[in-house]
Amino acid sequence: MRFSSALSLLATGLLPVLAGAQTPASPSALAPLTVDKIMRDPAQWLGGLPSAPYWSEDGKRIYFQWNPDRARRDSLYETTPAGAAPRKISLAEQRQLPSPRGEYDEARTRKVYEKDGDIYLLDLKSGRTRRVTNTAERETEPAFALQEKLISYSRAGNLFTWDPATGETTQRTDFRRGQAPAGPSSDKSEKYLREQQLALFQVIRERQQDRLARERQQKALARLRPKAIYLGTQTVENLQLSPDGRYVTYSLVQSPAADKVAIVPAFVTASGFTEDLNTRNKVGAPQTAYELGIYDIARDTTFKLGYQELKGLDEQPAYRKDYPLKAKAPVPAADAKPAKDKPATELRRVIPYGPFWNRSGERAFLVIRSTDNKDRWIVSLDPTTQKISLLDRQRDEAWINGPGIGYEAGNVGWLPDGRRIWFQSEETGYSHLYTVDVTSGQKKALTSGNFEVQQARLSKDKKTWFLTANKTHPGEQHFYRMPVEGGALTQLTSRPGAHEVTVSPDEKTLLVRYSYANKPWELFVLDNKPGAKYRQLTHSTTKEFESYPWRDPEVVTFKAQDGASVYARLYRPQQPDPTRPAVIFVHGAGYLQNAHKWWSQYFREYMFHNLLVDRGYTVLDVDYRGSAGYGRDWRTGIYRYMGGKDLQDQVDGAKMLVEKYGVDPQRIGIYGGSYGGFITLMAMFTQPEVFRAGGALRSVTDWAHYNHGYTDNILNEPYNDSIAYARSSPINYAAGLKGALLMCHGMVDTNVHFQDIVRLTQRLIELKKENWELAVYPVEDHGFVEPSSWTDEYKRILKLFETNLRGQSAAPGGSSSTGR
Repeated sequence: MRFSSALSLLATGLLPVLAGAQTPASPSALAPLTVDKIMRDPAQWLGGLPSAPYWSEDGKRIYFQWNPDRARRDSLYETTPAGAAPRKISLAEQRQLPSPRGEYDEARTRKVYEKDGDIYLLDLKSGRTRRVTNTAERETEPAFALQEKLISYSRAGNLFTWDPATGETTQRTDFRRGQAPAGPSSDKSEKYLREQQLALFQVIRERQQDRLARERQQKALARLRPKAIYLGTQTVENLQLSPDGRYVTYSLVQSPAADKVAIVPAFVTASGFTEDLNTRNKVGAPQTAYELGIYDIARDTTFKLGYQELKGLDEQPAYRKDYPLKAKAPVPAADAKPAKDKPATELRRVIPYGPFWNRSGERAFLVIRSTDNKDRWIVSLDPTTQKISLLDRQRDEAWINGPGIGYEAGNVGWLPDGRRIWFQSEETGYSHLYTVDVTSGQKKALTSGNFEVQQARLSKDKKTWFLTANKTHPGEQHFYRMPVEGGALTQLTSRPGAHEVTVSPDEKTLLVRYSYANKPWELFVLDNKPGAKYRQLTHSTTKEFESYPWRDPEVVTFKAQDGASVYARLYRPQQPDPTRPAVIFVHGAGYLQNAHKWWSQYFREYMFHNLLVDRGYTVLDVDYRGSAGYGRDWRTGIYRYMGGKDLQDQVDGAKMLVEKYGVDPQRIGIYGGSYGGFITLMAMFTQPEVFRAGGALRSVTDWAHYNHGYTDNILNEPYNDSIAYARSSPINYAAGLKGALLMCHGMVDTNVHFQDIVRLTQRLIELKKENWELAVYPVEDHGFVEPSSWTDEYKRILKLFETNLRGQSAAPGGSSSTGR
C-alpha cells in the first residue's frame, strides 16, 4: 500500500514508455502532447471560448462572454450580426445595459427585469429605462400584473406592485413570522374576573370604551392595508398576483426542524486556521415541505390548497413489495382528511408549482409532483372553490425526469387560445411535446418518434414552435421549427454537432453557439431558413492548440449483454502499441451524455485521450445506462442498482474492444470522476478479471452518504430500500480488489465529501489491501480549478496506466510484478 499527497509528487516526469514497449509516432511532430501542456489553464492554451450569448433588445448587437486576452476570467463583449470585430464592454457601459433576463408584456413593447437587486422597466420602442425601486433590500421576481397595468415584485417575503402611470407603490401582502397575537382568554375563571372588574370600577369601564373605539378606528383604516398573515415557522416563496388582482398565491415553505448537515473542513486557508464549511444533509434526512397558499383579497381570507383527491396519491411504489414484513403505519399527508367511513390511508406528500395563469386570468393550472418523484400531475385550478381537476398524470416507477420535464414544473405554458396547455412528457418513452384542453380534457401529441425534444418555445406570434431535438442522431442537436398545431419538423441547422440557438428579436436570424467533436465552441449567425449559410463571428482557439491534429472520435454502437445498443466514442491509434492496451473512460452523471458529436465538457479528458492514442492506446468512452439522450428506458436503467447495467455496459465495451479491435484482455484500464469514479471502484472491486488498473476520481463510495435530491430518485431512501443501497455501494465490495487502484479526491469537496474516500481508505486498510494509492488535493472542491491539481492528477493517472497496462508489470492473472 502507498499513500501519497499532491504536495509531494511521486514522479515529476514520466518516461514515454517502460522497458519492453515501443513509442508510436505522434500525429504531429510539431506539437507533441504532454500532461503539463494539456492541463494548463484552458484560457492560456486552448483559448477563451465564447459563452452565454444574447441579442440586444433591438437586434442590432450581440453580447457574449469571451476571453481572447487570456485573462483570469471572461469579460463581456459585443459584435454585430454582420460580423463586426468584437469589442470589450467596459464596466461603466455594462452598468447601463439592461439585464438579458426579464419578463415581456404580451405585445413585447415593454420588459421588466431585476438588476443588482432593483427593478427596472424598459420601453422597447424608445429604449427608455425607468427605475422602479432603489432600496438597500433586494427586490426579485418582477412581472407584469393586473392585465399588465402594474409591475409586481417581491421584497423581504412580501408582494408589492408599482403603477407606471402614477408611480405609486402598493404593498399587497403582509406576511409575518410567528403566531397571531392571542385574544382574551376563554378560561371561565378569567372571564368572571374581567366582568367583575368592569362592574366594580368606572375607570376600567371608561378605558375599555376608549380602547374599543381606537380598535374600531384602526380596523377601518386597516381595510386599506393587506391582511396580516402569520406564518408560524414557515416562510413564503413564489408570490404572484392573479391577472384580475383578486388573488395572491404563494408557496408556504417549512424547513426541517433539525437539519443536521455534514461539515467539510478547509485546511489551507487565507487565515491560517482550519475553517469548517457547512454543506448538506444526507439522503433520507427530513426534507423541506411545501404547500400552496391562496389569499382571497375580496373575501379577506386565506386558504391552503388540498390534494387528497389527486388520482394515485395513495399509490405506493412497487419496490415496497420487496419488503413484505416491514410494518407500514399509516402516515397521512399534512392536508389529508380521510372520510369518516374510510380508514386512514398512507398519502404521499407533494410539491406544487405555479399557478400558471392564462392571459385573461380566467384559468390557471398547477404542476404537482410527489416528493418520491414517481408522479407528476398537471391540474386545473379554481381559486374560488380551491378545487383542482386532473388534466394529465405521468407515473414512473423509477423517477420522473427527462428533457423539458426536469425536477420542478418543467417546460409548460398556455397556447394563445387560453384554453389549452402545452407541456412535455415521456409517455412514449421519449420526451415529446403535448397539449391538453382544460375544458374537454382532450390531449394531443404534437411530436413523436424515437428521439427527444430537448427544448421548446413558441414564436412571438404564437404560430410556430422553435425546437431543439436529437432527431437525426442521438449524438447531434439540431434546431427546428414546427406549426403550432404540430406537423412536420423543418430542420434549420445543418452541420453535424450541437447547436445552442437564440432567435433574434425580429425572428429573422439565428444566433448559434456551435461545436463539433474536435472543434471547440464558436459563435455563428445564419438566416432563419433551411440550408442557410453559417457566418462565423468569433475565432477563439490559439495557434498552439491548432498545431495539433485533434482526433474526430468515431461514434460507434455495440450490443450489451441484455441486447441493448450502447453508443460510445472510440479513439483508435494508427499504430497500436505492440502490447495492445486500452482505457475506458466513464463520464460523470446527474444526467449527462458524452458519446456525441460536439465539443465535450470533458475537454481535458478528450485531450488526454488523444495523448493516450499517441502512445498506442485504444480509448473507449461509453454512454452507459443512465446517460442522457436516449429516452426514458436508458435514463432509468440504473434504478435501484447503480453498478448494475451501467457497469455491465463498460464490461461489454471491454469485450467489444477485445473481439473487434484486438485489444489485449489483460491490459484494459478504466477511469472517471464523480459517478465515473464510482463506476471505476465497482469495476475494480467486482470485475477484477476485466480491469487491471483503475483511476477513481472524486468518487462516491457509499450512496447512503450522498445527497437526497439525486440519490433518493434512483435508490429511494436507505431505511426504506436497504437492498438498493447495499448492492450499489462500492464500500461493500472492497474485498474484491486485485488490480492497481488510484484514488484522487479534493479535500474541500462539498459535493462528494472527502469523508467518502476516507471511509473507503479505512476499509482497504482493514482488508489488508496493498495495491492502492490515494492522492489528496487540499484546495480543491468537486470540480478542480487549479491547473497544478489537474496536472498532478493526470500524471498519476498516466503513470498508473503506463505501469500496469504497457509496462513489464502487466502480466496475466490480475496482479503486478511490482507487488502493488
